[in-house]
Amino acid sequence: MFKKNDNHLQPPLLGTVQALPEKQRQRLETSWAAVFYREFFNRLDESIFSDLFSDKASRPNVPVNVLVSLDFLKAGHGWSDEEMYDEFQFNLQVRYALGLHEFDTGHFELRTVYNFRRRLSEYQKETGEDLLAKVFSDITDAQLAAYGIHTERQRVDSSQISSAIADASRLQLVVTGVKRLARLLDDAQQATHVELLAPYQQGQAEKYVYRVKGKAATQRALQAAGTVLAKLLPVVANQDGKGARATYQAVARLFAENFDLTEEKKVRVRGNNEITSGALQSLDDLEASYRYKGRTGYKGYVLNVMETADSRNEFQLITHVQVAPNNTQDTRLLCEALPNLKERTGLTDLYGDGGYGSKASDLVLHDQGVALHQTHLRGKVPNPTSYCLADFDITFVEDGKPATLGCPHGQIVPIQPARKRWLARFDADKCQTCPAFQTQCGARPLQEGTFCHLSFPFVDLLWAQRRQRYRLLRQTPGDPRAAIEATIRSIKHPSGGRLPVRGLRRVTDMIVGTAAMVNIWTILRYQRRKQRNRPPDQSEKSTARGQTNIQKERDNSRPSFLSIILLNISNKQRLPATSFSC
Repeated sequence: MFKKNDNHLQPPLLGTVQALPEKQRQRLETSWAAVFYREFFNRLDESIFSDLFSDKASRPNVPVNVLVSLDFLKAGHGWSDEEMYDEFQFNLQVRYALGLHEFDTGHFELRTVYNFRRRLSEYQKETGEDLLAKVFSDITDAQLAAYGIHTERQRVDSSQISSAIADASRLQLVVTGVKRLARLLDDAQQATHVELLAPYQQGQAEKYVYRVKGKAATQRALQAAGTVLAKLLPVVANQDGKGARATYQAVARLFAENFDLTEEKKVRVRGNNEITSGALQSLDDLEASYRYKGRTGYKGYVLNVMETADSRNEFQLITHVQVAPNNTQDTRLLCEALPNLKERTGLTDLYGDGGYGSKASDLVLHDQGVALHQTHLRGKVPNPTSYCLADFDITFVEDGKPATLGCPHGQIVPIQPARKRWLARFDADKCQTCPAFQTQCGARPLQEGTFCHLSFPFVDLLWAQRRQRYRLLRQTPGDPRAAIEATIRSIKHPSGGRLPVRGLRRVTDMIVGTAAMVNIWTILRYQRRKQRNRPPDQSEKSTARGQTNIQKERDNSRPSFLSIILLNISNKQRLPATSFSC
């Protein structure tokens, strides 16, 4: 049964925190734990998780805000589950961040965290809604509003991340598939295929691969292992059990991506050029993909991050994070994120690198009213000796349709629709007298000779606008996009870029949690910087002045050691004799 956790709103009068010495208590109340409690724990809406629990009267759930916060703290600090649980039990800062002021309350078993994650996974499969991502967006929106962060200007960048999978070759993957199918065979089936499985039963798959030397031997080993897979897959196809079914499906996919069956039912090994980037990279992580970036190959996922980038802000916050298989293009990630980000933050200007510009993203950006400013551009460079559409002045009306086109020599004409294209008609007489007409300009006269026209599709207008913004950005000092490199580094730092989990959902959860903690660290640094730079108010000055005067009076009224000695000598006072008794 779902029950909201409000106990933290009224801390005990006599607790562990209250029993701390004043100095230690003040340090605790200004640490990251207090910022996390105020900026995350207090803002967390537990009601969105109510569907995970039974409606019947039963035992209340472990507080949801504690379970969610622990997962975010684990991701942000790079803890394992056991380390997270120990920190929760014995670390006063962690307990204070979760609204717990005593050590003898709020305890539960680590298995509760696992059950909660399983419920989140099942709920996401049923509804398609990621509740942890919703927590991040809701809390971030509250933080943006509380600190008055301007969100119209933002920056975006992507980076490669890995999950906890082995860097296995094709042969190692196929041999691993053979060994896993062998485990599904019963005793009778094992006896039937004992000779077939004998070469793969000794040691791990990597040891088998280590003994294979050279390309020709590797190709023969792949052929043999693929033949074994082709014989075992029909045998285990009808195995019952969730684990057996999942293993069969993964190995069947591995076989389909790496081998073909000929008409004679023989196995043919596919060439490397026939393997797609989305092919299976691990039998334990079905969504990880392969991608070349530069001259380096990566296995795993791509992380896409957006954060505010307005110079008026005293600090910037991450507004959106995405995780996808790493063969996903940046433009696709941008198109998926824009509608929600526009609705939440009112985004108008986005700064990114060359990977985010394309015809598809141009259309989505135009529909959402967002201008993309790129530090680089992809594609063919226009001929510098002639005019391109980006050299013309383009205006749009409020509904997003093109209005006018102005040539580099001052002639401005309306843009008119023409079937599936758009048309700009220039005065032929003016064009004939233009020095650039024959050499640089692409406008050509119509048959009637009255006009010179330019015809272009709508996406070319958007491309021209994007190139114009690129030119303007290059002429402007500074790079508004550059700082997001440090933000991505902060997100990847707790795990070193290799997350200790597998699968798209768990990788996404870890990244969302780390991004939320990066925002907490940012707010903490801002508050400490503000506290250092804040001049003391009049009450603090008067209090400090009063304490100084009191101390001076005490020092002046306190007799010195020399004055006591002189006083005793002048009065001829002697110390009384001391008697000792045995």
